[in-house]
Amino acid sequence: MDIRIGIINSPREINFESSQTAQEVETIVATALETDTKFVKLVDSKGKLYLVPVSGIGYIEIGSESTRRVGFVA
Repeated sequence: MDIRIGIINSPREINFESSQTAQEVETIVATALETDTKFVKLVDSKGKLYLVPVSGIGYIEIGSESTRRVGFVA
């Protein structure tokens, strides 16, 4: 699934593909925003950990779980 995070006062965004489900990501972000948590912890499909400060999150876009691959299909 594709995840895109917009950061406040930054022209760039964080974009990565995760093996977590949309529901898991939504739960993690909602819990962090409702409680006094300082960071959101998300893991991409290669195992890289992303720590995003909750105070800096402008938006989070959670894409579809199936992505289209570029290239020929055999």
